[in-house]
Amino acid sequence: MEESLKPIWYAVYVRSRYEKKVYLELNEKGLTTFLPLLETVRMWSDRKKKVSEPLFRGYVFVCIDYHTEHVKVLETEGVVKFIGIGRRPSVISERDIDWLRRLVCEPDAIRRTVGSIPPGKRVRVLAGPFMDFEGVVVKEGRDRHLVVYFDSIMQGVEITIRPELLSVSSKGAAPARPEGDAPSEADIRHLARP
Repeated sequence: MEESLKPIWYAVYVRSRYEKKVYLELNEKGLTTFLPLLETVRMWSDRKKKVSEPLFRGYVFVCIDYHTEHVKVLETEGVVKFIGIGRRPSVISERDIDWLRRLVCEPDAIRRTVGSIPPGKRVRVLAGPFMDFEGVVVKEGRDRHLVVYFDSIMQGVEITIRPELLSVSSKGAAPARPEGDAPSEADIRHLARP
């Protein structure tokens, strides 16, 4: 493992239902951590209650100098391992962490997490709170369901987004959108939420 000059984001896999506890303990150790939480309503026979649940069950993100701080993480109760291939942990890009932060700010748009990407058009979001996200369309209709997939942790999040805010990505193998079908900048500004 190369020695890093600055802290880098990694994902750690934790025991079932230990996400919040691990997050708090890592913070107490002075480490920069992130646990994407979504507020949901749980219904019991006698009441409803708002609860915060992890976007990705079993994952907590930590920004550390791996060479000097990985032992602090692994010694935390509930931490199982770093997510990665073999002994090499996968680096989570700052962009992916930013996207996760943006996702949890839009809980009504999120459907569920998914483990793989079904076939479909690869698209980019043109405007709104998910601007510049790239993902794969998994359902077409009035609203398109877009999967934003995070390769480093092999997890995806399905969001609902208006078709007018999508453009076929140049990275995808799908044919380019005809020029007449592309929305103008004025249309995009009108459709995007302020």
